[in-house]
Formats: sequence, structure tokens, C-alpha cells
Amino acid sequence: MNIFDIIGPVMIGPSSSHTAGAVRMGRVAWKILGEKCVKADIGLVGSFAMTYKGHGTDKALIAGILGMRPDDERIPQSLEIAKEMGLEYKFSHKKIPNTHPNTAILTLLGENGAECVVEGVSVGGGNILITKLNGMEAAFSGAKPTLIIAHNDRPGVVAAVTGMLSHFGVNIGSFRLSRTHKNQPAIMTIELDSGIEKSAVQVLRQLKEIISVVYMK
Repeated sequence: MNIFDIIGPVMIGPSSSHTAGAVRMGRVAWKILGEKCVKADIGLVGSFAMTYKGHGTDKALIAGILGMRPDDERIPQSLEIAKEMGLEYKFSHKKIPNTHPNTAILTLLGENGAECVVEGVSVGGGNILITKLNGMEAAFSGAKPTLIIAHNDRPGVVAAVTGMLSHFGVNIGSFRLSRTHKNQPAIMTIELDSGIEKSAVQVLRQLKEIISVVYMK
């Protein structure tokens, strides 16, 4: 157990799950988008939907989408900052059966046309779990160095990626492959035991059948 699991995160309050976790969720979505966000449609489930204004979850999610961290002193003013930066946002209530009560679905549009849909859960103590990416199953926390690799579902792609990571001396902590249909675009989410050099990320991007590589650390 990490010491921060016991004492909680360094954050702007009032709630680790409704604010710190929400900031982290928004920040992960921002990183996946890969560019300045100009439009955000945010669906909230359960407790998030019922208490998001009182607990500042709306401000926290927008702060993360703007690239802020959980300890950023600007979080209470994030909605005003978003308007100044030209970010159009909307919150709505969603009902998803058998879903964690602190669930958010973030649909983002970037200034250059990039899009992403990120579904995640704030599990407590400022920790999160991303459960879906662009409609495909996922399972990563964003707490460790993570590669998100979109690719065409073809034989040998997984072996090429894992072989390249081995070549660079990078050990895989967890690995998940998701796809909607055979031979359609798929996503690998790979949590690493250590960081990876930018040059290695560039090599991964050049592998055959790779669509995009996002590296979060």
C-alpha cells in the first residue's frame, strides 16, 4: 500500500473522490485527446450526478480537462477560466445500471478535430479507474506510466509492440487489449513498471498498423 492511499492526496477540497479523483479523470481525458479541448459533454452517474455542484465535481472535471492537477489553486475558478479559454461544456445526468456511483463519461472535441470518449470511476482517496475508451473496455488508473495504443487488429501487432518494449528494457505491469470486432481498430492499454524514453514512443508510432500512441506519465 502506498502512503498516499492512507493520508490521501495533496489536493484542493472538499472531497478526495468528488474533487481530486474528478480532476485526475479530466486530466487523463485531456491527455488522451492530445490537444486543447474546445467542447466537452460530460455525463454524470449516481452520486456524481446528485452532488456534483455542491462538491465541486463540475469544477474539478473541467479543471482536469484544462490540464490542471489536483493541487492546482485555480480549480475553484476553473469554470470561469474555461469560458475565457473558449471551452464550451455541458453536464447531464446519465443512468447506467450496475455502475459505480462516482462515474463520469467525458466526450471531448479538440481544437484540431481530435475526439475521444473516456468513461471512468472515482474509487476513493483521489484514485480513479478508467473503464472505457472510445466505447472499448479499459482498465487503468493513470497512476503509473501508461501507453494507450490504437491500432488495426492484425496478426503480429501485439508481438511487435511488446517486443519493442522489451528491446528498450521496459517491463509491462499490466496489459489489456480491447476491440469491438475482429479486424477493426483496437486499443492496447499498457501500464509500465517504469518510464519510457520519448525516442521509444516515436519508434512505437512508426510500427506497422499503429494508428496512434498516447504516453501518460
